[in-house]
Amino acid sequence: MPSYNPKSEHAEEFICDEEIRDTLEYSGKNKGNRSLIESILNKAASLKGLTHREAAVLMDCDIPELNERLFSLAREIKEALYGNRIVLFAPLYLSNYCVNGCVYCPYHGKNREIPRKKLSQEEIAAEVRALEDMGHKRLAVEAGEDPVHNPIEYILESIKTIYSTKSGNGSIRRLNVNIAATTVENYRRLHEAGIGTYILFQETYDRKNYEALHPTGPKSDYAYHTEAMDRAQLGGCDDVGCGVLYGLNNYRYELVGQLMHAEHLEARFGVGPHTISVPRLCPAEDISLDDFPNVLPDDIFCKIVAVIRIAAPYTGMIISTRESRRVRERVLDLGISQISGGSRTSVGGYTTPERHDETAQFDVHDMRTLDEVINWLIGMDYIPSFCTACYRAGRTGDRFMSLVKAGKIHHCCTPNALMTLEEYLIDYASEDTRNRGRKLIHREMEKVPEPVRSRALKYLEEIRQGGRDFRF
Repeated sequence: MPSYNPKSEHAEEFICDEEIRDTLEYSGKNKGNRSLIESILNKAASLKGLTHREAAVLMDCDIPELNERLFSLAREIKEALYGNRIVLFAPLYLSNYCVNGCVYCPYHGKNREIPRKKLSQEEIAAEVRALEDMGHKRLAVEAGEDPVHNPIEYILESIKTIYSTKSGNGSIRRLNVNIAATTVENYRRLHEAGIGTYILFQETYDRKNYEALHPTGPKSDYAYHTEAMDRAQLGGCDDVGCGVLYGLNNYRYELVGQLMHAEHLEARFGVGPHTISVPRLCPAEDISLDDFPNVLPDDIFCKIVAVIRIAAPYTGMIISTRESRRVRERVLDLGISQISGGSRTSVGGYTTPERHDETAQFDVHDMRTLDEVINWLIGMDYIPSFCTACYRAGRTGDRFMSLVKAGKIHHCCTPNALMTLEEYLIDYASEDTRNRGRKLIHREMEKVPEPVRSRALKYLEEIRQGGRDFRF
C-alpha cells in the first residue's frame, strides 16, 4: 500500500488513504486532549499554518472553551493576513453539455430532462455586457466536460471574447477558469490566453466514494483528476484553486484530504493553492439531498471554514451563493476572502433570467443583486473589492504567497480595493450604496500608511475625474 509522500507526483501517495484514516483515528482519540490542543492553537497563532493531522485534532476538539479560542484565532488570522477586504466575482456558465455521469450534478450525461445549451460567442458577449453593467470585473468561467461541444478551442475563443467585450467603463480584468481536468499542453494554452486561477474541485478525496459518484465519463479517472493541479502548474498556471463538495462524503475525511493536497502542492511546487473553496451540496434539478446522508449542518460547516483558515492561513477562501445570506455572514470573519454576488448558475442566465430555473446547475440561496451585496458588506465594515492588480502586475504564484506569508499583501490590496470600490460607486452604485461607500473609503484611507496613502488619494481623485484601472 502506498505511504504518504507529499512530494510524489502520484495521487495515491500524496492523497494516501491509510494516512487519512490513521489521522482520523488519532484525532478522535485526542479530541479531549487539552494540552495537545492548546499546543496546536499556540502553533497556529504564529501564522505559519498546521499539518493535516494537527488540523484534524482541532476539527474533532470537543472542549467548548478551546473551540471558542479556535474561532477567535481564525478571525485574528483572517484580519492579520487579508484584513477586512472581500473580493467580489460572478460565475459565467458557457455550456451545460457534459458527458460525465456525476450522480450529484444535474448536468450528468444521462439527464434527458434538462435543456442543453451552449452559448455562441455573440451570446457570451451579451452575458459579459450584462455582468459589466452590474459592475463585475472578475468572472469564473464554467463549462461541462464534452469534447464535441466544449473543446479547449471553444474555451480559448470564449476567453478572448470575454476579455475583449466592453460596456461603458466596464471590463473584465480577471478571468478564472473552472473546467475539466486536461493536459499540460492545454493548461499552457490557458495560461497563454491570460487566465487568472485555474479552478478544479476534487468533489471527494475518498477514492472508492469518488468512483461510485463518478461511474462514467472521463471524470471517473480518479488519478487523472486528482493530479490535474500538478499538470496545471507544469503548464504555467501557478495560481490554482482547490475545493471539495462537502456533503458527498464524511467531512472529516474530506478536510484532511483537502489539506494533504495543499501540502503536496507546497512540497512539490513551493506554493500551495491560491484559493480553497468550500461548496456544500445543495438541491438542484434531478438531485435530492435525501440521497446523500453526509449533508452538513451549519455549525460544522462554520468550523470547517475556521480550521482551514488556521491550517492554511495564506490561501484565499471562497464561498458562493450556494449559501444563504445568514450563513455567508457567519463565515466572513472566520476566513472567507472572496464571495460571489448577483450570480446565476445557468447558461445564459444573466441575459435571459427566465432560463435560470431550466438550466441551473444548483439552487442559488442568496438572490440579492450585486449592489445589495456590496451595501451589505459596507454595512458590516468590509471593503468590497474588485481589485485584480496582482495578476496584471505579476504578483502570482510564489510571488503572491511570499507577500501574504510576510503579512505585506495589504500594502497593495487595501488601496487597490478602495480605488476599485470608488470605480464601482461612480459607475454602478445606488445612491445609498454610494453614500455609505464614500464614508467607508474615507475612514479606511486614513488607516493606509504613507507614502502609499498619498499616492492612493491622488489616484482616487483621478478616478473621480474619469480615469480608470489604477493599481499598485
